[in-house]
Amino acid sequence: MPKHNSAFTNEDLAIVPPSARRWGTWNFAALWISMSLCIPTYMIASSLIEGGMNWWQAVLTVFVGNAIVLVPMVLNGHAGAEYGIPFPVFARASFGVLGANIPAILRAIVACGWFGIQTWIGGYSLYQMVHAWWPGIATLPTIFPAAIGLETGPAITFALFWLLNMFVVYKGIDSIRKLLLFKAVFLPVAALSLLVWAIGAAKGLGPILAQPSKFQTAGEFFNFFFPALTGMVGFWATLSLNIPDFTRFAKSQRAQVLGQAIGLPPSMTLFAFIGVVVTSATTIVFGRAIWDPVVLAGKFENPWLVSAAMIAVVISTLATNIAANIVSPANDFANLKPDLIDFKIGGYITGVLGALIMPWKLINDPTGYIFTWLIAYSSLLGPIGGILIIDYFVLRQKKLVAQELYSPNGRYWYKNGFNPVAIVAMVAGILPNVPGFLVTIKVVDPTAFPEWISHLYNYAWFVGFAVSAVIYKALSPSPPS
Repeated sequence: MPKHNSAFTNEDLAIVPPSARRWGTWNFAALWISMSLCIPTYMIASSLIEGGMNWWQAVLTVFVGNAIVLVPMVLNGHAGAEYGIPFPVFARASFGVLGANIPAILRAIVACGWFGIQTWIGGYSLYQMVHAWWPGIATLPTIFPAAIGLETGPAITFALFWLLNMFVVYKGIDSIRKLLLFKAVFLPVAALSLLVWAIGAAKGLGPILAQPSKFQTAGEFFNFFFPALTGMVGFWATLSLNIPDFTRFAKSQRAQVLGQAIGLPPSMTLFAFIGVVVTSATTIVFGRAIWDPVVLAGKFENPWLVSAAMIAVVISTLATNIAANIVSPANDFANLKPDLIDFKIGGYITGVLGALIMPWKLINDPTGYIFTWLIAYSSLLGPIGGILIIDYFVLRQKKLVAQELYSPNGRYWYKNGFNPVAIVAMVAGILPNVPGFLVTIKVVDPTAFPEWISHLYNYAWFVGFAVSAVIYKALSPSPPS
């Protein structure tokens, strides 16, 4: 295998030897339970209530979406467990040693967006805690232009939480272990406490579960359901690609498959149920749905209660951010120039880009969160997933020569380091979703395209996955070069 100082690898990208693969079934289950118990999981479920669903429609949508995304999660995880390689290296088999930078960077940019969202949530939690003790922070003079849409107080706490994340990156990934342990114990307790409050405030589960759907017809429901389902799939579409970053440490295929099946759909569904119940309760208690738990906690009058809740959110968000939104993009950026970019530098790049996307605008309302953010990036990642799975399972029959993934002289070099077939297939999978995206963000008039073309965007991940998979299979030689 190439040495670690070559142009195509470093210690973060190298093959994990079998002796270092120690993750068992419950390690993967714990990973998913830990990553699922986060504020965006709560928000994505409760945003379905805000969008018009009743409790069981929202919970069912979350479960179905996560059951679907579990399939590419397990399939893409196979190569990591089998060969000990991370996602950027796995992508070299289909896109080429250099071409793999294309899916890696697309995935990294999405991770930067998630990093920004989580950092905003953590920062706003700090703001709510400070506000409970010093209300004057809400009246600080405005220093940002109106177009940025950021008040001074939240901006200060966002910056503080951003610096805390960067400090953890500087200290290295080992520094997050105790925080993950704290999160695994404390956040379920906090979530259950919020559930108990909701049931008590609404005078029982009955009034909460009796909240009706706002949809009057089946047509209205399905017009919301299918894009919402795509958003649920899109929620973990990032990890469904870069799951080899974790499964390369698996003891066996059984460990990664069973562990993910145990950890992902059940924990997402359970925490989603809590989010749905609490959001439904806010409709009864406050007269409107409050889908953001940080905003909800800020409505409590006891500053000690607000502080305890916000500290839990801050620590939980910090742990999730490092595990889910720093490790993988740091590897992806390192893949660009392994001899110059390591984990820390990749983490700093992620942090800067995550702030520049203005995450406070992405989660300003549930419509933008689901229909713009989640579906938009799923339209980029679905095609990549289709190509990876067809290449590995159908064309190569799960057989890779791992050492050649690090070489400019092997079968994965293709043409000047790029596989043109993969690039053509990826673009072909993205294009059908472009009209609907342009209509959604209101760049073009809805009448600019036939209605059926615009509606393809509601199924963006599925459309992109299928189109790219079919075209990649049709254009690729068999057996592949």
